Amino acid sequence: MRITTTLAAAAALAVSGVAATAGGMAEEVMEAPVVVAEPAPAPATSSVSPTYVVLGVLAALLIAAAAAED
Repeated sequence: MRITTTLAAAAALAVSGVAATAGGMAEEVMEAPVVVAEPAPAPATSSVSPTYVVLGVLAALLIAAAAAED
């Protein structure tokens, strides 16, 4: 019974000693502030829709094919 009491007392002292020095004596480390970067603006696009370009090329091919048959 004496050994159990002694071990319990030693364990309680060990745990309280670790908790008391958990922070240490080092200086506090301050983290750098978080900076939110603005997203880059979208690149400028052409004012002509790609659909019109495809339709124009198709029309030019049809005109060229019709002119070649004559």
